[in-house]
Amino acid sequence: MNAAFDLALPALVCLFGGITGFIGGRGLQKKIESAQRRRSLRRTHGLESTDDILPTKEPRANSLETRIVNEMVFATHRINSGASRSLLSTHLKASTWLEPRLSPAGLKGFVSSAGFWNTRVKCALACSLIGLALGLSLSAQLALALSIAGIACGWELPKRVIKSRIKLRADQMERHLAEMLDVVSLGLRSGLSFERSILLYTQHFETSLAQSFKKAYQQWSCGLITREEALRQVVVSYDSSVMSRVIEDMIRSLRFGSSLADNLELAAEEVRADYRSRKEEQVAKAPVKMMLPTGTLILPAMLILVLGPVLLELMKGF
Repeated sequence: MNAAFDLALPALVCLFGGITGFIGGRGLQKKIESAQRRRSLRRTHGLESTDDILPTKEPRANSLETRIVNEMVFATHRINSGASRSLLSTHLKASTWLEPRLSPAGLKGFVSSAGFWNTRVKCALACSLIGLALGLSLSAQLALALSIAGIACGWELPKRVIKSRIKLRADQMERHLAEMLDVVSLGLRSGLSFERSILLYTQHFETSLAQSFKKAYQQWSCGLITREEALRQVVVSYDSSVMSRVIEDMIRSLRFGSSLADNLELAAEEVRADYRSRKEEQVAKAPVKMMLPTGTLILPAMLILVLGPVLLELMKGF
């Protein structure tokens, strides 16, 4: 058995070296083409960089999440332009998991199912190679186990990035929602119409929420959709029950002619109270979450430090 593993180890090393060399050669070959496609994508969507897809002047996702999002965007662009082919079948590409989550993640129109699946395959291969490289430094058995674990982790990584991005956008929106309601209510009390109040907010703020309302305002002002439909599209772009409740109250006030400024001020107070209570709940949960790393990492070291000399004395006595 050991002899078989000794023979398999050089084969795995050669396989890993060949795959690494092939990937490196392909990367060098397509470096210029990739740069050209990036410039084309930026011109198409009017972006300075793909980081502009993330909310402007707000906390960004970590670098790994940003790289994965960028890879999904460019994979989609390459497939749509015909410069690349999809790595999976049409049945897998037509999965219904991704489509309803693109708008809450802020990736509607930038990422397609084919680009998402291609990124999953690439992440699985990359994590598998990393696990194989780490395992080969110790044993062939460990290399095989880490390679399989890397495939599983890499396959789920883009899905976790989408979920994390949905949560991040919703949290950022709720942090600015009360501010938006205050600005609109002040505009209404100053004699401006609802449309002008929304435009006032979008012109003086650069948050992702302001960008969403700016897009909605442009759509209903051009007559593409009704005002109610545009406001409900803003709700769809965020996975937040608070946002849904506020927009429905806003539509109801506009439809029946009730005092919109008073309703918005009350909604702003409720949004602030709800946001504050959630943050206080997160702070209260922090000590409980810290118990696990404290118990698994710090406590054993303290026990060894305290009981180590006693155990050594007992061993000498025996």
